[in-house]
Amino acid sequence: MRAFPRGFTLIEMIVTIAIIGVLAALLLPAVSSARESARRAQCLCNLKQIALGLHNYESSSLVLPPGKKGCCWGTWLVYTLPYLEQTPLYNAWNAMGNNAPGQPPGYDVDLRYFGAANQTVTSTRVSAFLCPTDLTNAPIVATTGGKTFACTSQNYAVNFGNTIAAQIDFQNLHFLGAPSVDIGSPLGDHNQPGHPCLGLSAIQDGLANTLLASEVIVGQGLDLRGFSWWGDAAAFETFLAPNSPFPDVLFSAYYCLNRQPNPPCTGATTALPDNYGARSRHPGGLNAALADGSVRFIKNAIAIQTWRALSTSRGGEVISAVDY
Repeated sequence: MRAFPRGFTLIEMIVTIAIIGVLAALLLPAVSSARESARRAQCLCNLKQIALGLHNYESSSLVLPPGKKGCCWGTWLVYTLPYLEQTPLYNAWNAMGNNAPGQPPGYDVDLRYFGAANQTVTSTRVSAFLCPTDLTNAPIVATTGGKTFACTSQNYAVNFGNTIAAQIDFQNLHFLGAPSVDIGSPLGDHNQPGHPCLGLSAIQDGLANTLLASEVIVGQGLDLRGFSWWGDAAAFETFLAPNSPFPDVLFSAYYCLNRQPNPPCTGATTALPDNYGARSRHPGGLNAALADGSVRFIKNAIAIQTWRALSTSRGGEVISAVDY
């Protein structure tokens, strides 16, 4: 009699599938973790490039670039473009032009970040300004003066100090300096009267003890966080801890979408003015660049006193490397 080959029984098949399922369940988190490690490394590399770009600007101009020029006439992003192999894009930026009727020199609406003269720049995505771990928002589209414009958002901001966006004392916290400033007027590039930009030599606390730039999360929809062609979103303050559960405070509640996947936010009031925290979608913390050009992963658990001390340029605090 001929013997027939023996097949799998139903129980053997179920056991085999169960084993494969367990192995897959063990493997997928490892793959996900490896991918996140690679994304975090790319994010650190981006911050390193940005820090070097800011250093190169300082070497040629003797001061760091403006953190922002008021609300709408450019931020540090523009000034770092030539040092990120984006010279043609930098050359496309227009800072001066004809006056709008009844307005001071340089205030022409076409010269703002959303103006016709600068849409080439602000509609372009630059990979060095994007963290691969974060969600990419569609360009923010709006209409002004009968014209439609679309601008991109980014994942990095410069350090505006230990209090709020206005860089003043707040809630018993004394503002103790920051590497970046708002020069206010659309005219000029740096060292405007009353709003001098700092050189690295003016950072009294030491370059290795002072934050230069950090990650921020790009807001989804009309949420303006990460929309760093616009002045407020180009900066972060350390009033809030890294990835704080407390809300960012935007100048208008209209541009705050306080729902997932956006981090918490609220609109500004007299008692609680604008301030923006440093945030990321990396597990456990965020990447930051120090003024000496080094880059670090800062844990969410860092003591708030240490985090704020790292943001001051003339606070005189003693900071140990083991604290962060």
